[in-house]
Amino acid sequence: MSDVQAGTNRMAIQAATGQTYGKATEQMNAQRAVPMGTSPTEAAPVRPGTIGALTRGTERPAEPVTAGAPFGAGPGPTMAGIQPNTAPAAGSKQDLVERVRAIYSMYPNPNLMALMTALETE
Repeated sequence: MSDVQAGTNRMAIQAATGQTYGKATEQMNAQRAVPMGTSPTEAAPVRPGTIGALTRGTERPAEPVTAGAPFGAGPGPTMAGIQPNTAPAAGSKQDLVERVRAIYSMYPNPNLMALMTALETE
């Protein structure tokens, strides 16, 4: 049995007004088959131990808040093994050269080779 069906905090069965004939009954029957959970305005129950985890002190008092971010104090993302994006900017000349090179590798022909050579020598 799912937690929705087992829980006592279920929304009352109700149907929207102004529907066509039979739709309200169909909607209410569907809610009986799979009861709706708590109302979105009701707070979800808090499990024991979760509030303390949010309000307790830090486990790393000497570590800056920005540790792991690509800005601010502390080690950057490369320390976590995240490599920076080295791809050329979209629309740049280097991006165009790499795209032509990729197309040439799939469909080699003299015209693409000439275009690639011209772009690389400019």
